[in-house]
Amino acid sequence: MTAPTEEETTARAALEERARRLFAGPVTFLKSAPALQFLPDPTVPEIAFSGRSNVGKSSLLNALTGRNSMARTSVTPGRTQELNFFDLGEPIQMRLVDMPGYGFAKAPPSVTEQWRRLVRDFLRGRVVLKRTLLLIDARHGIKAVDQDMMQMLDEAAVGYRVVLTKADKIKASDLAATVAATEAAARKRTAAFPQIHVTSSELKMGIPELRAAILADAAI
Repeated sequence: MTAPTEEETTARAALEERARRLFAGPVTFLKSAPALQFLPDPTVPEIAFSGRSNVGKSSLLNALTGRNSMARTSVTPGRTQELNFFDLGEPIQMRLVDMPGYGFAKAPPSVTEQWRRLVRDFLRGRVVLKRTLLLIDARHGIKAVDQDMMQMLDEAAVGYRVVLTKADKIKASDLAATVAATEAAARKRTAAFPQIHVTSSELKMGIPELRAAILADAAI
């Protein structure tokens, strides 16, 4: 892999700064949508966040926006079965979509099926959805339920980035092994980006780079 040129480094720094300013600006909760008929009008680019319950999705959203409580963590993982929309910028530049967590063991089959229908229909039919971020706990790597989600994203032809969370919670050698295994799994998926984002919401590791990637994906 060749080192970036001076021009590429300068452009990357400029993109990260523009992303930092956007995410540090106004962030407003718009609405929760328990079904497709409640979705907001598709007027601006959207970036969705998906992951297992307790993967650290709320913490990552808060870290990206520099807030402490933009997205609340649920006391009972898997309880929230709605799509939550947040507006960024004033005037609005883009929306972040907090998707309901999956893999919750205590949920009844009817709730699980409701989640699948909502997520599948949203992914397949949302024309302004520019990218999905699939969050994976770095301590555990890709699980069977994550493979199911990757398959759903592949079938919906929605491009997605794999984001490892809680990277500060494991040893560097274990993290390197998880990154390598995740990259290998992503290469086998038709809609997955080959680049893996490694993050820690607590240490702000990888946050500037992920903000820049989101801004580039939104193409604003």
